[in-house]
Amino acid sequence: MVGGLRGSIAVAMAWAIWWMVRRVPWPRPFRVSFVLTHVVAWLALAFAWCVATNALVALASVGTPYGLLYHLNEYLLLGAFIYVFVAGPTYAAAASARVSQSDAAVARAEAVATSTQLAALRAQLHPHFLFNALHTVVQLIPVEPEKAAEAAEMVAGLLRTSIGEQRDEVLLDDEWRFVSRYLAVEQIRFGERLRVRSEIPPDLLDERVPSFSLQTLVENAVQHGATPRVAPTEIVVSAASGTNALILAVRNTGDVNPSTNGAGSGTGLARLRERLAVLYDGAATLTTRPQADGGYEAVLVVPLSRVSRA
Repeated sequence: MVGGLRGSIAVAMAWAIWWMVRRVPWPRPFRVSFVLTHVVAWLALAFAWCVATNALVALASVGTPYGLLYHLNEYLLLGAFIYVFVAGPTYAAAASARVSQSDAAVARAEAVATSTQLAALRAQLHPHFLFNALHTVVQLIPVEPEKAAEAAEMVAGLLRTSIGEQRDEVLLDDEWRFVSRYLAVEQIRFGERLRVRSEIPPDLLDERVPSFSLQTLVENAVQHGATPRVAPTEIVVSAASGTNALILAVRNTGDVNPSTNGAGSGTGLARLRERLAVLYDGAATLTTRPQADGGYEAVLVVPLSRVSRA
């Protein structure tokens, strides 16, 4: 019976320590008063433990009772051990919970910031592209009203698609369909002066690419390749797979001088580079370079989709 009472008092002391730890959180920055608080609590609990246990033993014993402070030094040592045994893991668990909550909060904040940044960059691409498409319609109105009406209908369809597209990545097949519609508008404007050739293997159409990425490269080629020239301009759009990477290239012929017309450094390409940095964290690249024939090439490299690597 006495042993059971001693055990009950020890359990009660452990619960008292746990309650104390919950009431006195770990300070930031660390303070000496924090240590003094726990030292006082340890002494008070050990003293109470010693008195309560000796009192119960005295009541249950026959003969000379124990003194209330009998073996106080042992209770102090054992109390210190129990105090550290309970307080240490409790504070560690609390710290771990704070870190987990903090990490979760940071992760949520980063996700929201990333989503917001991508949406803003996407929104900046839309006016850039639509301005050029509408410019095509405006140029056609005084000279070829029928073609202008046809182009206006196409631009309206492109507008609906661009506004409705909220994904950051799309299938290459969907991206190429959108680009083809855009090129159809531009071919109404340029006629035989704009020639387009596609070299996209069918087995790569299921790969994922950033939305409006290929369109940005093609638009850049049209504006800096076909627009300044009277002679025909050919734009070649190609796709290939590398080591865990999808490689998209857009080449345009013509005597393009990037130092004068800004090829490779326009607003669209700058926004696309920013999106790549956010989407792929350095795992995607966009490079532009002049060609031997006087034309220009833009090359986009993005990681292959998970489906392809599976």
